[in-house]
Amino acid sequence: MNIIEIKDIDAPELDVFARLSETQLYRYFEPEDGIFMAESANVILRALEAGYEPLSMLVEKGRMVSEAVPVFDEIERRYGRERRDSIPVYTAGSEIVTELTGYTLVRGLWMTLRRRPVQPLDEFLKGKRRVTVLFDIVNPTNVGAIIRSAAALGMDGAILTYASVDPLTRRSARVSMGTVFQIPWTKVSREESDGTNLITALRAHGFMTVAMALTEDSTSVDDEEIRSSDKLAVVLGSEGPGLPQDVIDACDRRVMIPMHHGVDSLNVAAASAISFWELMKD
Repeated sequence: MNIIEIKDIDAPELDVFARLSETQLYRYFEPEDGIFMAESANVILRALEAGYEPLSMLVEKGRMVSEAVPVFDEIERRYGRERRDSIPVYTAGSEIVTELTGYTLVRGLWMTLRRRPVQPLDEFLKGKRRVTVLFDIVNPTNVGAIIRSAAALGMDGAILTYASVDPLTRRSARVSMGTVFQIPWTKVSREESDGTNLITALRAHGFMTVAMALTEDSTSVDDEEIRSSDKLAVVLGSEGPGLPQDVIDACDRRVMIPMHHGVDSLNVAAASAISFWELMKD
């Protein structure tokens, strides 16, 4: 392995771990590709298994055997020993790594990987019957949790509007437990996200569009007619403002989860799990 002891935390090769924002990472190799950061062995292994290319690592010394070795083994299995040994692996004690990254709770293993181009919407929708739409969801925890539920409960993919948080941000990927690498997703352009354009596009591909929204004509999420639809897109809005009214109106149906004890709604991630479970039933 190409193990490099950290002696100077201001070294420029450590910028990707310590001093570049998520946006700067995304644009790191423009105009071709960007990179992203994955945290913890579990998330990193899911990314490698999905075919994302490893670039560099940062490992606490105490984690080298217990957590980093399985990652090294996966890289060797996929790319060979020569490639494994060419990847720079920066290492230091926990105090130095914490000073460098600012994280004390994340298990001490980070990897940078190269991004892949996202699929255009038309290509992404081919062969899919059940998708979810994350409409301007900006909380990375919610994005990660929704994608985890979508993957676990059998949805075919997730579509994110332009304003939604990138699923490959560190927090989203970590909250998802790496399932952002196990279920197909795409992020559409600003123009496709504008107004009701995305709803119109989904309907043109034969999807019944269903808004999760509390309206006078909302039906229960276990509606048999909706469940039996050949193609279904479940549209979710952000915490607080929810879906824009024009998007709600443009959808074919509106559904809700019946509430009790005066509670008016659930967190969007919790609501998504219930919706996916009900809508995926035979």
